[in-house]
Amino acid sequence: RMPDEPLIFVEVALVQGMADNVQSLLDEAAPVGDPAAANTAIFYSISNCQRGLAGISLGDFLIKRVVDSLAAELPHLKTYATLSPIPGFRAWLDKRIPEEGDALLMPTERKAMAQLLPADLAAQGLGDLLARPRWHAEEPVAQALRAPLLRLAARYLLTEKTPRGRPLDPVAHFHLTNGARMERLNWLADVSPKGVQQSAGIMINYLYRLDEIDDNHEAYTGEGRIAASPSLLRLVKT
Repeated sequence: RMPDEPLIFVEVALVQGMADNVQSLLDEAAPVGDPAAANTAIFYSISNCQRGLAGISLGDFLIKRVVDSLAAELPHLKTYATLSPIPGFRAWLDKRIPEEGDALLMPTERKAMAQLLPADLAAQGLGDLLARPRWHAEEPVAQALRAPLLRLAARYLLTEKTPRGRPLDPVAHFHLTNGARMERLNWLADVSPKGVQQSAGIMINYLYRLDEIDDNHEAYTGEGRIAASPSLLRLVKT
């Protein structure tokens, strides 16, 4: 009923290797690459063009259609992935900190933080460190928080569920429904104010493998099973 009206706008970057930083990806001053030399397509923005359709699913295989089009036009591409935000991570973590306190951190993480941080900062809790303005730009603080925050982000993505048993993170639910695999967490991949506020600067790559999309979709929509890389699963088990 909306002929010639765009519904979804997918932005794609053609690059070498899986992107791990959105600021680098969007740097307008960076040299323009040759599409023929790219081996990876990165989906970095998926926008609903119609306000009235906000919240409505427009198809379980949206990204697969984009992948199929790119594969036909640029057959030299080998990898199709996203560089995606984790918009609910900090809100979830901010609730967990007062409830779980020091139990959120593993003994090895507390020991590493004590070694990496000055004494006055080492005495502070996780919430206090995250409350510091531009904590991510303070090298000792960023180093100390890297391991625990990546582990907690993996926990949030893989184990925290809605009452219906789906991942709490809406972006994760979208890509898993489309047949993706959770592939890699990227530390300080978005240090914009919004990126730090929403996800402590962490972003995730969702990987779309053409021969796995259908199976991943069926496993997730039918059984709630999440496809994830071994490296991501190890973060939860550590």
